[in-house]
Amino acid sequence: MPYLIDGHNLIGQIPDISLDDPDDEAQLVQRLAGFAARTGKRCVVVFDKGLPGGTSRMSTRAVQVVFASGRSSADRVMIERIGKIPDPLNWVVVSSDHDVQATARRRRMAALTSAEFAALMQRPPEPKVDVGEAADVQLSDAEVDEWLDLFGGK
Repeated sequence: MPYLIDGHNLIGQIPDISLDDPDDEAQLVQRLAGFAARTGKRCVVVFDKGLPGGTSRMSTRAVQVVFASGRSSADRVMIERIGKIPDPLNWVVVSSDHDVQATARRRRMAALTSAEFAALMQRPPEPKVDVGEAADVQLSDAEVDEWLDLFGGK
């Protein structure tokens, strides 16, 4: 399930990235790359006012970076993209803009506010435990005796 993200909305919700920082977009792209690596999800992040507008060289395999042209806005680009996504039920839109969220919901896409997604990004990864492997542990009688001696079970 890929994410379509309003980049500047999201930066405003991340405490240690400032919209005043000239590298704020690059810092967010790095965070999104980490999130994508951890979750296996793809992200398309849209920023306002890039010169020239369009896909950026900051893009990676997992994070596509798009800048709105000077005559447009991230909200406008997102609304246009939402209308063109062929499989809208598989996408999540991340924006705090009500028009963007309403457009996503009309296409039956999931929508998160930027604050909700920022919290999701900061969650630690869930540990992967293979219960089948853990339940199949075989100990010798000597190993059992050693553990019993160690923990005072004998």
